[in-house]
Formats: sequence, structure tokens, C-alpha cells
Amino acid sequence: MQSRLRREQRTDAWRRHHAIRIGCEATISEPVRAHGLRHCRYRGHAMTHVQHVLTAAGTNLVRLSECLPRGTIPLRTPKPTTWFRQLSDRQHTQHRH
Repeated sequence: MQSRLRREQRTDAWRRHHAIRIGCEATISEPVRAHGLRHCRYRGHAMTHVQHVLTAAGTNLVRLSECLPRGTIPLRTPKPTTWFRQLSDRQHTQHRH
């Protein structure tokens, strides 16, 4: 039974049939894995709904920013290197040699 199912999964017909489901699964799993949507910060239907809507909007903004060509819109300006980071980098390079 299992070997028959695995053979079916290698066919183009099976892949076409399951392509929509695979896309939906990935779309749903991203906010769960990357943004902690499985655990809600709030109690109650209204606040839970607000959290879900804001998380979905944030996820969509990240996806939209990845569609733009590089350099079109600066997403953030780089922060200057802190004194502690400079010291840490120097210590790291001294120990490597």
C-alpha cells in the first residue's frame, strides 16, 4: 500500500492535483513557524482576531518587500557599529591567528 502511494506521488497527475494544497500548506505554516501564531498573547475572540489580522498583514508586508527589486526601497538604514561590537570583532580576529 505505502509503496503504491509513493509511486503515485511521483506522477505528474498527482503533483498537479496536489499543487494547490501544497501552496496553501506553505502559506499557513509560515505565520505559525516564523511568527508564533500558534500561541496567542491574548484571551478572548476579539483580541485573538486582532492578533491574527496584524500577523497576517505583517507577513504580507514581508512578502511584498521580497518581491521588489533590490535597492528600490531601503527597508532600514544600517546601524553604526557599536564600540562593544568592534571590540568583540577585534578579539575574535586575534584569537583566530
